[in-house]
Amino acid sequence: MKVAAIQHDIVWEDPAANFERLGPMIGAAAGAGARLVVLTEMYATGFSLETDRIVEAVDGPSAQFLQKQAATHNVWVCGSVPERSAGSSRPANVLVLAAPDGSSHRYAKIHPFSYAREHERFDAGDRHVTVDVEGLRLSLFVCYDLRFADEFWVLAPQTDCYVVVANWPEARREHWRVLLRARAIENQAYVVGVNRVGSGGGLSYSGDSVIIGPFGEVLAEAMGSEAILVVDIDPAHVRDTRARYPFLADRRH
Repeated sequence: MKVAAIQHDIVWEDPAANFERLGPMIGAAAGAGARLVVLTEMYATGFSLETDRIVEAVDGPSAQFLQKQAATHNVWVCGSVPERSAGSSRPANVLVLAAPDGSSHRYAKIHPFSYAREHERFDAGDRHVTVDVEGLRLSLFVCYDLRFADEFWVLAPQTDCYVVVANWPEARREHWRVLLRARAIENQAYVVGVNRVGSGGGLSYSGDSVIIGPFGEVLAEAMGSEAILVVDIDPAHVRDTRARYPFLADRRH
């Protein structure tokens, strides 16, 4: 399966402008043969904590955009959205995975970024999400989750590929790069890490989006400008790597 990572800039707190700029990029990724297209964390607003301005209901405009793009191009599309479900007082940072048939899957970020006080504005999720995407077992994570290896370990036996969407600042770019590769190596799975570029909310972002194979091999990477990475991901390569190097069997937790 071909997977596309779209490394993009974000117009701050302006979903309509971001829909307009991202539509053609998703179309280009689909035209290159991608079956799964991955956008960034809070792809339509940037990592804003002004929830009164950016919060959306479940199936609000940002989720609808993903669903429309999935249906239009007959692909799977994902990106995270500040969604508040009915009856909740605060939103969650939700990675929405839209399928071509109109259905969708949702993963709420388990670890809000307390260093930036995200936990004061967003509720934490409480469950993992793994989805079979046309034979590829895909597990979903958002940004700060990357620092918590145990969340990835527990899913390894049922995962071929981890998706990590982010707004990870340039100041800690080496942490992003090293941790993504570590998650691939220690779990013997693909990792698709997609980070934004540009600036927003007083922070700069260097991108460094990357697709990594289950032996830690870097298959494609981008630097500090907008880019579309397209890589063929094969679950059989995960099975073969784990069979040749049965490290997961020795994991005690």
